[in-house]
Amino acid sequence: MQDPSLFSPASCCCLFCLLALLATTHLTMSVKTMDIINLTCEKCSRESPVFNCTFCSESLQAVPVSHFTNLQGLGIISMELALLNASTTISSIEKMLRNGSLDPFQLGCLRDCKDLYLDASKTLVDATGAFMVGHYGIANMQVNAAMEAATTCEDGFEEREGEACPLTRENYDLFQLCDIALCIIRSLSLSFPS
Repeated sequence: MQDPSLFSPASCCCLFCLLALLATTHLTMSVKTMDIINLTCEKCSRESPVFNCTFCSESLQAVPVSHFTNLQGLGIISMELALLNASTTISSIEKMLRNGSLDPFQLGCLRDCKDLYLDASKTLVDATGAFMVGHYGIANMQVNAAMEAATTCEDGFEEREGEACPLTRENYDLFQLCDIALCIIRSLSLSFPS
């Protein structure tokens, strides 16, 4: 038989208040983080004419841990998302290279893009390490270098008139993710110069 005092009105009221406090705290933390995500993305879009504020907000908010972090955490998340994009793009390129219907120009461009994305992946890992120890200048240079992979890959296909790059979406995403990271790095380097 259960102890009736366990479910007394007072204990139920205390339990309800505790649950309400936890839910409110969670909601407040989530709202504050959503604010920091939106504020960061809006600030970055004011600083760069090519920055996509919607892409920024949606990318950062899609990562569950982003709802419980600060600006440094958002910087790490943006670099991790860029690294994930690069890794996924390498896999996509490898599949395209196995496709027998590509001409030598397309194969050459895809091989170049694969090399660029491999380098970008390594550079993003190094950038994340530099960022985590507060070496914002180094992280900035490395993220910039990774960002160049996207534009260089896209430009390679444009060397032949009328050639469409099959990686345009991936290139755009890497560029934008790196741009998010760069904006956050700039903000932090102004607040905490290394």
